[in-house]
Amino acid sequence: MPGCDPLGLCQYQTNKLVRIQSVRLGSLKWSLNVAILLFICVMMLWNRKYQEFDLVVSSVTTKVKGVAQTRIPGVSDVVWDVVDYSGPSQEKNSFFVVTNVIVTKNQKQGKCPEVPSKGRPCRSDQDCERGAWDQQSHGVQTGSCVRFDVMKKTCEVSAWCPIEAKTTPPRPALLTAAENFTVLIKNNIRFPAFNFIRRNILPQMNDAYLRSCHRGNDSLCPIFRLGDIVREAGENFAAMAVEGGVIGIQIKWDCNLDRFTQRCLPRYSFRRLDEKESNRTLYPGLNFRFAKYNTVNGVEERTLYKAFGIRFDVMVFGQAGKFSFIQLIIYIGSTLSYYALTTVLIDWLLETSCYSAEAGQNYSERKVESVPDTQQCILCVSYVDEKKLRLVKRSRKKSLQDVKPMSAQPRKEDSGHLRAVLCLLQPDVSVDHSAQPPLDQKPDPEPKRRRPGWCKCDCCAPSVVHTEELCCRQSDGACITSSPLFQQLVSDQSLLQAVLLYQDPLSPSVGGAQTAALRHCAYRQYISWRFGVPPDDTHPVIPSCCVRRIREEYPSPDGRYSGFRPVRMVSVPTQKNGGERQSSSH
Repeated sequence: MPGCDPLGLCQYQTNKLVRIQSVRLGSLKWSLNVAILLFICVMMLWNRKYQEFDLVVSSVTTKVKGVAQTRIPGVSDVVWDVVDYSGPSQEKNSFFVVTNVIVTKNQKQGKCPEVPSKGRPCRSDQDCERGAWDQQSHGVQTGSCVRFDVMKKTCEVSAWCPIEAKTTPPRPALLTAAENFTVLIKNNIRFPAFNFIRRNILPQMNDAYLRSCHRGNDSLCPIFRLGDIVREAGENFAAMAVEGGVIGIQIKWDCNLDRFTQRCLPRYSFRRLDEKESNRTLYPGLNFRFAKYNTVNGVEERTLYKAFGIRFDVMVFGQAGKFSFIQLIIYIGSTLSYYALTTVLIDWLLETSCYSAEAGQNYSERKVESVPDTQQCILCVSYVDEKKLRLVKRSRKKSLQDVKPMSAQPRKEDSGHLRAVLCLLQPDVSVDHSAQPPLDQKPDPEPKRRRPGWCKCDCCAPSVVHTEELCCRQSDGACITSSPLFQQLVSDQSLLQAVLLYQDPLSPSVGGAQTAALRHCAYRQYISWRFGVPPDDTHPVIPSCCVRRIREEYPSPDGRYSGFRPVRMVSVPTQKNGGERQSSSH
């Protein structure tokens, strides 16, 4: 019952499938499906798409060990231990090692000339402002201009004197022996989602192991030689030690916490983090200053150290995965669309020259159904003096007779309709060809009527609808209605009644309904005669002269007609007699 489900809630729609019986295509389909299945499985296992993941939470502590002896000009031999070369403070997840140094000894609070590179030269005391200083000054100006050396004079400053004058670090670096220092990295991690805790010092690593392990023969050893770290980062330790720099120590945890395949071990990698080229950065390397203070004869003195070195930043990242049924279902659902590639590839093979053209055409016709644009009406026109059918667009400005065709197609004869008509014709009915006037000669005109400008046969009736302004001919000549075949195949009442009885044995035999049915049946007879099987999605148009003749034979009682209504033709009419939309026109 159509009225019981206005919202379509009780309806179900599904796709239409075309099944091709082919061993080659079937084998190709299953081969592609198996290949896609293998690809999905491999990617699932390789990327562990069946697992739920959690990011690592980490803490790092380091312990550097090593001793070096170096000769500093003006200081003599100096032994450096971890307190000396580790710097005054340690940052989070990093450690610093001094590799080069500039030493300024015996500095005291006093007055001395500013270094020329930091202060501008002066000629007199007027060039020096008392109490002035700037970002590059070593102290506060006293207002006096004093001699720095034989050639230069600079402003006097109150500062730690003598002022540090050397700015270029020694080459080679004084502490190149630091490459033999070692560092123990202790990394504790946790994955909160799985309540899993691990450290890089594994349970089987005891004190004896840590004393003897070396990264060269054990990639899990947590003790590293500084020279090896810099070398694996692609740098030279001796060159980097001159001005210093920053090295990143990356610890990656990629853990599989499934019961039968559990694995959670660290992987170490190294890279340089700062810009090493001096000509590409304003302040290359890494350095800082610190001082050691002492008192001599009651006067406080200090030794200033400008330390260059390498900072090692320890960066920990990673994830842990554990089997999750929900993630597995999500992955399977997201990969089902890959199977559409099989259909796309096989359809492409069928539609190209890679496969049989005949099979591809047959497949395309069965699979694809063309639906015309509802706003575009394609009309089909048949002229008695042309063998092909014309396809034209409906126009609101020109008569149909004058519209240029889009294309021309050969007519497909409706053999079934022809055989049925011949069977229904009376046996004694014959066509008198001698009585048929030649179509290239005009018959004797009937009582004169006004001929429309688009009419070629002198039998068309004027119309205000452009779609109905169509003649049976393209050039001047006799009208098709003057042919005896028109009388026998289109307007003969006995034939039309036989056709109606064949279609509907209970059709009315008398009255206005019978007259309308005969008129509409005559329309269909003309279309089957002159159009055969019209092209798909087109609307056959009956010429004005033929419509006039049929209406004269089977007029409407009230003289009113529906006119042309474009309705696509069907091969076997199934509508009730008398319905005006049974025909494509009038």
